[in-house]
Amino acid sequence: MTTRRLDTTTRLDTTTRLDVDSDQLGRDLVALVLTVVELLRQLMERQAIRRIDQGDLTDGQVDEIGTTLMLLDERMAELCEQHGVRPEDLNLDLGPLGSLLPRD
Repeated sequence: MTTRRLDTTTRLDTTTRLDVDSDQLGRDLVALVLTVVELLRQLMERQAIRRIDQGDLTDGQVDEIGTTLMLLDERMAELCEQHGVRPEDLNLDLGPLGSLLPRD
């Protein structure tokens, strides 16, 4: 029976570094965060519409939800503009699953 020994003289090259553009990394992170916020905004909007259609809300609650969703939509547009992100950039392509956000 032959015994195999590991060659302990071979070492991993730990000096290899990844060249990262910190500005691009920051922009990509902002786009990712805004994508998650947009996904949540759309989910809340759909839930609000369902509740309105079911008649679960008073007229005052409907007005408050409408105002809140409009303000959130405006704020999202401001944040996208402030960070140079186009709204269409927030929709991730999930390959065979389709896109993350529904196309309006």
